[in-house]
Amino acid sequence: MTAHFGASSSGDFTSTTSHTALLDSALLAHYEELCTSVRRRGHSPANSQEIVHDVYVRLRQKQTALEGKTSLRAFLIRACVNLGIDRFRRQRFEACLFSGSEQEALLVSAPIASPDQGLDLEYRIAILKTAIMDMSLQRRRVFIASRVGNLSSDEIALRMKISRNMVDRHLRKAYLHCLDRLEETL
Repeated sequence: MTAHFGASSSGDFTSTTSHTALLDSALLAHYEELCTSVRRRGHSPANSQEIVHDVYVRLRQKQTALEGKTSLRAFLIRACVNLGIDRFRRQRFEACLFSGSEQEALLVSAPIASPDQGLDLEYRIAILKTAIMDMSLQRRRVFIASRVGNLSSDEIALRMKISRNMVDRHLRKAYLHCLDRLEETL
């Protein structure tokens, strides 16, 4: 069965009503075929019915989904099969995500730092800011261009009109200066 249709020009309510009626009649006419198509792709009968129902709900919410489709049957079958594939992918991902044991979960480090680490981090950042401000103007500019601006040594040398060796020397001394300041706090 091939259904040809387009958007109705008599208003939104008529368009919505015709969309719903068309979708309802197509789903009733092809329900068993849709379920069978999804089952052929490896889903259980109950799961295939759920997938067909989900496709119906999604299409019912999206009024323009059926516009321009020449074969409603083929469109519905493809939509159901695609949703079935998405379900398999999600199930596989969840199986991998939750497959570990409790021991493995305990070995994963927590991304949230303890309150002590947060305070220590703020303190160390303040020390680094002070250390950077204590550098000579040219060394500070080279350091900031390298670390914040992500410029290479060659780019810094060109922009500041100094040799690459001088840039490398400034960076080396800047890093050592920062490390010395941080070691004083430990």
